[in-house]
Amino acid sequence: MTDGIGNIGYGTKKIVRCIVALCALLFALCTAGCGYAIYGKADLPFRAISIGKIINKTFEPKLEDRMQRALVNELMTDGFSIEGNADHKIDGVITTFALSTLSEKQGIAVEYEVIIKGEFKLVDPSGKSRELRNHGVFIVSFPSSDALQDVMAQKELATERALKDLSSEIVASIMYSGVTVKQPSESK
Repeated sequence: MTDGIGNIGYGTKKIVRCIVALCALLFALCTAGCGYAIYGKADLPFRAISIGKIINKTFEPKLEDRMQRALVNELMTDGFSIEGNADHKIDGVITTFALSTLSEKQGIAVEYEVIIKGEFKLVDPSGKSRELRNHGVFIVSFPSSDALQDVMAQKELATERALKDLSSEIVASIMYSGVTVKQPSESK
């Protein structure tokens, strides 16, 4: 297989190329067969969106502001532009926020979880609203047996991750729900 100096021979290179080509072909077939597709900005059902009122029905302060930031980041990452006067708008309610202990060791909590639930809807230009796919419970757990300030810092990070997950689910619901929106026709 080598020429004695450590160089790979021509036959081995040919086998490696065939294996790489076969793997690429199998990957393409698997992803195409499983319903996966690559979406770009041209595939968005609409380009501009605004974020309406997000109501926080929990006792966690400023959760609605943090959710709005997470939602803006996810929307912009996926190609939407955020405009205050856009035809489509997202409204929502954060219904549940909980910090729970998952496990204890010798009477001391060592693992926690943050739970966030919400109900969000997309309002179209005619005023009709459609519920967005976001009924999952967004849970992020983290271990900690540190001092209280460290636990609280980790709680904040876990909350941000849960809000990001919820935002991703909302944006995916908009992008992949099969909503077809007529694009403005070009004038001749």
